[in-house]
Amino acid sequence: MTHANYDLIIHNGTAVTVNEHFDIIEQALIGVQKGVIATVATRQAGTALPDAATVIDAGGGFIMPGLVNTHTHLPMTLFRGLADDLPLDVWLNEHIFPVESQFITAENVMWGTQLACLEMLLSGTTTCCGGYFHEDSVAAAVAQAGLRGVLAQGVIDFPAPGVPDPALNVTHAGTYVDQWLGREVTITPAVFCHSPYTCSSDTLKAAKAAARERDVLFQIHVAETEAERNASLQEHGVTPVKYLDDLGILDEHTLVVHAVWTDTEDIDIMRSRRVTISHNAESNMKLAAGIAPVPDFIAAGITVGLGTDGCASNNDLDLFSEMDSVAKIHKAVTRDPTTLDAARVLKMATRDGARAIGLGDMTGSLERGKQADLIVVDAASPHLVPLYAPHSHIVYAMRGADVNTVVVGGKILVKDRQPVTLDQERIIGRVAEIAGQIMKGRPK
Repeated sequence: MTHANYDLIIHNGTAVTVNEHFDIIEQALIGVQKGVIATVATRQAGTALPDAATVIDAGGGFIMPGLVNTHTHLPMTLFRGLADDLPLDVWLNEHIFPVESQFITAENVMWGTQLACLEMLLSGTTTCCGGYFHEDSVAAAVAQAGLRGVLAQGVIDFPAPGVPDPALNVTHAGTYVDQWLGREVTITPAVFCHSPYTCSSDTLKAAKAAARERDVLFQIHVAETEAERNASLQEHGVTPVKYLDDLGILDEHTLVVHAVWTDTEDIDIMRSRRVTISHNAESNMKLAAGIAPVPDFIAAGITVGLGTDGCASNNDLDLFSEMDSVAKIHKAVTRDPTTLDAARVLKMATRDGARAIGLGDMTGSLERGKQADLIVVDAASPHLVPLYAPHSHIVYAMRGADVNTVVVGGKILVKDRQPVTLDQERIIGRVAEIAGQIMKGRPK
């Protein structure tokens, strides 16, 4: 081990690297220089720690990559629990869209996003991907919190918060991307079309062209419900996936979200176009949308990451909970306990998630040269004793509340379970005030 000067050292823990070989290193030492992982090694007994400006003692816990949430709508923390136990079309058209039109302002978006960042950091998520309206406020809040984000301006063919004229929706998205490209090292702008049924073919093609022109990720909800699939077959004569492919939307820079109602032809199309998929099991279950054929996606060689979706349809942003649900629900569906084993699901929440959103070379594993996006998780709680297999523990036993320390780009954002960059009391208080306004003024 080179005794270099480090900006940060994390030691006295078991490193679950999620590298190509899924190496697990006991008595690990992680050295960070200029925000980048410089060494991942075993500390030999009796050797002195290298010099470092900051040292974190993992206390015998796990040191692992920060989790990657490949799909969420951050400001929708404001609607957590607002309209539960409803079908998707009723939930969306009769509750969410009306409340958004009335209460989604740039300021409220900022507070909702700060709450989302607080929740994600405290539960071990270091990178998020998603889209919404007033995305400039979203990006500013995520940058301030210090998370890494692939953040997209939402495009929809209705008057939307911040874009009252639908004719300007793609122009607005392009302007947002232009303003954020290269502005913050942790923020990658993107374009998000809501869905094939809320965006016309012209809008879809124009939005994809804007994304291609700027070489950014294009995100879209696809085949989330059986009703959506049936409507597409009736209107266009093809499935939602085939419809998008016929329009030239699908390629390696397209993130397909949900993909629940897809068949073998759809899967072959997505494989051949090299799209990536965000799987949102808990949201899909809660809205009774169904269960995506994830084992078939993976067997086809499609990169699949995990997402929580927004807090209005999950209702939390805890990816530890999501991993547990994903591993179990697919076992139940296939009646095969080996389906989506723990190591595979952990990879989906880290390494593959980063690949799915275009950041695979930057984050998602503990390897030299990658950004120091990592978490330290306590392993001494009763529900985590005894320990036999770290990856199994992480997926089936750990909780977001077990996260002790969070580092993004070498910067400590959570220390001893306390946020460093965010004022928790102020954020919770302000969101409570906004929720009170929503309760008094929302449509009945």
